[in-house]
Amino acid sequence: MISDGMAEVLRSLRLGELRAPARACTRALGAAGVTLSLLVGPERSAEPLWSHPGLSGRFEELQFTLGEGPGPDAVRTGSPVVEPDLDRVRPARWPALLPAARELGVHGVCCFPLGIGAIRIGVLTVLCGGDRHLSRQQYADAVALSAVLTSTFLSGEPRGEVGGVQGFDPGVRQPSGLRRAVVHQATGMVSVQLGVTMEEALLRLRAHAWGSARSLGEVAEDVVARRLRFSDAFDDGSGPHSPDGGKG
Repeated sequence: MISDGMAEVLRSLRLGELRAPARACTRALGAAGVTLSLLVGPERSAEPLWSHPGLSGRFEELQFTLGEGPGPDAVRTGSPVVEPDLDRVRPARWPALLPAARELGVHGVCCFPLGIGAIRIGVLTVLCGGDRHLSRQQYADAVALSAVLTSTFLSGEPRGEVGGVQGFDPGVRQPSGLRRAVVHQATGMVSVQLGVTMEEALLRLRAHAWGSARSLGEVAEDVVARRLRFSDAFDDGSGPHSPDGGKG
């Protein structure tokens, strides 16, 4: 059974009365933050639709850049990934993400996939508080929220009932202009440059971003602006190069 707070959030969303769904969901869940992302593009990467607070957005960008973490795992397996205390996670599980998450001040993360069966459409990411705990009520509320979001996006209209709440408008629409469009464009360019699949091209971009301590978006912008080019001729370990000699 969902909590009264989550039931109220779903009612407000259904009536179109909620203008800050991420903030409201964060408060109802008693979480440190919430992000809702949909899978878009040929690489099926997670595109944030709403997020609160800023820490949630930064953590989502970190997962996107590294390509590892509870969010990608939840999408891949189709099952919730519940890790309220990241200090108890084996370092080998997410070797790049764990130390970076600690630097951000993220203590625990729980991710709930949006989808049915083999269909994956998105992921709901919940940041846990400093107590590094997720109660049964919080888990039930998060599962209910992800289930209703899944139903809404798959059907294209409000449907179903969770905890006595009949459907709702999630307060978001799939964006007409994706914030990460430049990453998708850069992935396609690198795919052509190297003659590799889109998946491999995205891995190359991520590796370069991580190795240069930059965000994936920044690297992608350089590729699209032709300030950075990936070439097999530079696969001897020197990596991509700047056609203009790095002068911009």
